[in-house]
Amino acid sequence: MLDFEKLEGLLPAVVQDAASGEVLMVGFMNEEAYAATRKCGEVTFYSRTRKKLWRKGETSGHRLVVREMRVDCDQDTLLLRVEAQGPGVCHEGFRTCFYRRVEEDGSLRVSQERAFSPEKVYGKGESQ
Repeated sequence: MLDFEKLEGLLPAVVQDAASGEVLMVGFMNEEAYAATRKCGEVTFYSRTRKKLWRKGETSGHRLVVREMRVDCDQDTLLLRVEAQGPGVCHEGFRTCFYRRVEEDGSLRVSQERAFSPEKVYGKGESQ
């Protein structure tokens, strides 16, 4: 049984590329998002800002197909090993949401090239 109680009904869900091991993004799932992910085989999150479910790729087409699901020792965090369908998962246009590196002086530096144009995929001023 998963423990949805610690974070007010939500579990962090770490999304990892099943082939490369690269961490692509982190989202949150409630019980309904978890059930939807298991049923359809594609990652579905709960949006904390919009207060609703959203399937990754529903706007962009950059879907995340689940290859394996793991749970941590406390049963309160998921690891989703996925096959990413599309050039990237980040709404900023990068392959991963972790495209910035923290430098020794604390500044942030972009460490990847954009994989796609977010304006072309999402339209002006929109996100996934």
